[in-house]
Amino acid sequence: RGFLDQFPAKLSMTPITEPKVLDYVGDKPDDVGVSGFVIIAESHISIHTFPIREYVNVDIFSCKGFDDLQALEEVKLLFGFADVKTWLLDRGLEWIDAKQGLNEVDLQRNTLSSEGISTPRV
Repeated sequence: RGFLDQFPAKLSMTPITEPKVLDYVGDKPDDVGVSGFVIIAESHISIHTFPIREYVNVDIFSCKGFDDLQALEEVKLLFGFADVKTWLLDRGLEWIDAKQGLNEVDLQRNTLSSEGISTPRV
């Protein structure tokens, strides 16, 4: 919860709700973790943790521009990460291009499939 309380201010974003944090236990032994989110005036920030897998997923959705490199450094510092994978996607109506969007979805599905990760059908 501390991450969701403090992180928006580090990016000059405005929380409009208290953070919500939930424990999660899935069907598999390593499918255990904590997820949380906070609604911000600019959109939302969410986090999903899987300690047994040593995996954390942080999503920052914002209609307002922000320093993505600063956000990455803050997350790396907080969790002590050396290696990270990032995806930066521009959002908003001005970015919609159906062909490019479909190509991006196919590329991501192929990447996940080649890594042995099952992908949901959309």
